[in-house]
Amino acid sequence: MQQSNDSRLQHAFNEKGEALSPLLPENVKNFLIDIDGTVCDDIPNEEPERMISVMPFPDALKIINKWFEEGHSIYFFTSRTEEHRAVTEAWLNKNGFKYHSIIFGKPRGGNYHWIDNHIIKATRFSGKFSDLVVEKKDILPSQ
Repeated sequence: MQQSNDSRLQHAFNEKGEALSPLLPENVKNFLIDIDGTVCDDIPNEEPERMISVMPFPDALKIINKWFEEGHSIYFFTSRTEEHRAVTEAWLNKNGFKYHSIIFGKPRGGNYHWIDNHIIKATRFSGKFSDLVVEKKDILPSQ
């Protein structure tokens, strides 16, 4: 289900008229979604034989497919490695997940700190997958 060129990307320019990285329309989100522990039970990379038979969380499947149908971009971002690509794609397809791509090799161990020039909205999964609730927080740099 990979989509390499997103026709929804819009040209962007800085105040000098120089080209910037293109942007999605404001109403379209790029969802980066973890797999293990987020859309199914947490399966460690050291036990790949369990990856094909784990059951997805039903609410995750429903919400992710809803977001896909609404026109959002769905990217799975996983700590699984490239050697797990075949089993991961087979599992996602077998269970009916709709998605655009999978990014393998996310660092393991959690405690993520993401630095980017674009707006980032983070949601910590805590046992129930649902539509997002918007809660704005201002994060101040440490002194």
